Amino acid sequence: MIKVLNIRQRATFKLEIDFSDHTQGVFDAAVYLSSRSGPLLDMLRDADYFSRVFIDAGALCWPNGLEISPAKIHELSVVHLAA
Repeated sequence: MIKVLNIRQRATFKLEIDFSDHTQGVFDAAVYLSSRSGPLLDMLRDADYFSRVFIDAGALCWPNGLEISPAKIHELSVVHLAA
């Protein structure tokens, strides 16, 4: 099972992510949010709120209870092998 190990915010709504399979990726949340809605996701459209992201049990999480699975993040990220 893949997990998110580390995150770094690189730009507004963009996260650089280290995964447990020794890959790194860039997750563009603006693209992700452009085709999704809902009360938990809508809060992420605020850049300050989005920046409150943290890792819990290998997933991306926010204080409102939203969790995006590491497998989904890996699938949606531009992934490359870690150096």
